[in-house]
Amino acid sequence: MVLLHGYGETGDMWAPMAADLARDHTVIVPDLRGLGLSSKPESGFDKKTQAGDVAGVLDALKIENIDLVTHDIGNMVGFAFAAAHPERTKRFVLIDAPVPGVGPWEEILKNPLLWHFRFGGPDMERLVAGRERIYLDRFWNEFSATPARFTETSREHYAKLYALPGAMHSGFAQFAAFDQDAADNRAFLAAGGKLTMPVLAIGGEKSFGPMMATVIRAAASDVTEGVVPDSGHWIMEENPEATTKMVRAFLDKAN
Repeated sequence: MVLLHGYGETGDMWAPMAADLARDHTVIVPDLRGLGLSSKPESGFDKKTQAGDVAGVLDALKIENIDLVTHDIGNMVGFAFAAAHPERTKRFVLIDAPVPGVGPWEEILKNPLLWHFRFGGPDMERLVAGRERIYLDRFWNEFSATPARFTETSREHYAKLYALPGAMHSGFAQFAAFDQDAADNRAFLAAGGKLTMPVLAIGGEKSFGPMMATVIRAAASDVTEGVVPDSGHWIMEENPEATTKMVRAFLDKAN
């Protein structure tokens, strides 16, 4: 099992699910390039390159085939991996975020809540330096169904990691690469067609909801829909039990 996190969190978000899955799986939980405890390079934040990061981790561990569970930016890295390595991706779970260039991507970009997709650069980095918690609180609050479920302990933990040198630059760079990601994904689909492995597309009830499956059906032929009840975007903070149960049920059924 490979679990890929998104923006505003690190691989630590998966702790409850990883503990459950580790009972009968090998579970690999990396921090994405530039985030968490990973190194902070200046470039390489397009998702095709980061899919290569994932392949490199698997090669180092001598693991050939995986089940893939992803959230937010992790969806985008995971999609690039599954498109480039379909023979290595047995099953794929995407949770509550669009994929650049896939389905109604251009319409999604017009949502005013997603202004941060175009927010970045040296001046923006200066604006948030020393104020990482203030910046991140906006996402944790506005994208939650119940902000209090994103606990103070978690907020302090992630704010500290995003205050590490180079971390906010890396976070902004993840979004700045979206145009390249969209072009890469359209090229993947044009060359190889839709993904054919079993896919579970999960949306938070108060976030993407069933729209998540609608988006992913534009790029995958075997899609199961899932909705995490009583949750916004931050599914592992807001309803980890339901999310873990849904993922495990899909993996068991797809065996």
